[in-house]
Amino acid sequence: MGIRTGQQYLDKLNSMNPHVLIDGEMVTEKIADHPSFRNVARTYAKLFDMQHDPKYADALTYESPTTGDRVSASFLVPRSKEDLEHRHAAIRTWAEYSLGFLGRTGDYMNGALTALAAAEKWFAQADPVFGENIRKYYEHCRENDLLATHTLIPPQVNRSVSGSEQLGGQLSARVVEEREDGIVVHGARMLATIAPIADELLVFPSTLLRSTPEDAPYSYAFALPNDAPGMRYLCRTSLYNGGGTHDEPLASRFEEMDAVVVFDHVFVPNERIFMLGHPELCNAFYSETGAGALMTHQVVTRTIAKSEFFLGLASEIAASIGVDGFQHIQEDLAELIETVEIGKALMVAAEAQAAPSPDGVFLPHWPTLNAARNWYPKVAQRFPAIIRKFSASGLMALPGEADVASEALPDIELYLQAKTLTGPERVRLFKLAFDASISAFAGRQALYEYFFFGDPVRMAAALVNSYDREPARARVREFLERKD
Repeated sequence: MGIRTGQQYLDKLNSMNPHVLIDGEMVTEKIADHPSFRNVARTYAKLFDMQHDPKYADALTYESPTTGDRVSASFLVPRSKEDLEHRHAAIRTWAEYSLGFLGRTGDYMNGALTALAAAEKWFAQADPVFGENIRKYYEHCRENDLLATHTLIPPQVNRSVSGSEQLGGQLSARVVEEREDGIVVHGARMLATIAPIADELLVFPSTLLRSTPEDAPYSYAFALPNDAPGMRYLCRTSLYNGGGTHDEPLASRFEEMDAVVVFDHVFVPNERIFMLGHPELCNAFYSETGAGALMTHQVVTRTIAKSEFFLGLASEIAASIGVDGFQHIQEDLAELIETVEIGKALMVAAEAQAAPSPDGVFLPHWPTLNAARNWYPKVAQRFPAIIRKFSASGLMALPGEADVASEALPDIELYLQAKTLTGPERVRLFKLAFDASISAFAGRQALYEYFFFGDPVRMAAALVNSYDREPARARVREFLERKD
């Protein structure tokens, strides 16, 4: 089949029967037409359509090695620097379209599947069948252009104990039965972004597991179709309030739903199981397979696009109201420029130092990507603050699209004009600033970026413990021994 069109994606979504709970309503059909999911589903459909557009097709696709059909470049196993650059071009194309606001475009989990499928030998440590399963599943997703999301952390109930200890181990999703034809899973997992509009849910290892018998039921990796029997999604309230692209320019397009996944004795067939037991292997699932590197390669590419958007937005606001010559404004613009250029430099460095893994997969330099993913969540918190500072009370004096089209237009034209914009143009720009800085959508974006890879404090500790500091320490000791 190869790459799908947007309509094929929407039709497939509407043919499924997931169990989705949102605002007291149970939705089990026509999910792509539901008001809480309709707009973002059509944004994702646009991404699928871009693969067929001659303007983007070369970057977004490549020829399947098994069928010869055009398939998504996010499934390309990078065997050379050129392959890695092709993946980067594809990721950047989608990221720039979404301004970096879509955190779960298909290329994110496709990167993980690509690395995992190439790591069959690693899976063989547990069972050769697991490696065969992940390879076949990767090919299935590649040839059918499926959209996958994932869920990976236990419910947030008692953070002082591990997931296997919460409520006596009865909360977190766990294997409650092993059968000849598969396993049965019961419990819950967080946090499945875009789950209602995905084709597939990947349930992969998460927080650090201990190598004890108690952790064995929580040690697994498997995949399920979005409407697997017994699986249900508990969604938060949508942050899109129903306005058009004028009043909610970001939320109306990019509001990705987050959900808790409940597994009510869900059956997982053998062919969809990629790891079972082996806590020590589950702990190394991302690092030793290369999945973490390809996933982070996608994330850093996306966040560069997002940084560029905020630089552009801040610059437009400053110029429109004539504050771009003030030095305190220029200081903040310089900060945004630095963020953009540091992000780009880290990406260049990661790709320039790329090297083949033991499986022959050309991976970007992990220490550089690891530094980038620790750095960005903190600096990104400044973006909405800068927009608020530049816009000030202008964010609180914004008539809606209906007002612009009403008898209020003369007042809007006269009193809300800017140095370089008409009144209606200024309102439209500041509506974008509002949605990027103080709306509920903006608040969720800030939280999402801050905890994207987990608790920043724990991430920092992991960075310190994994980084080879010995060469730097040796130079200090050598200097102390110098007699000149």
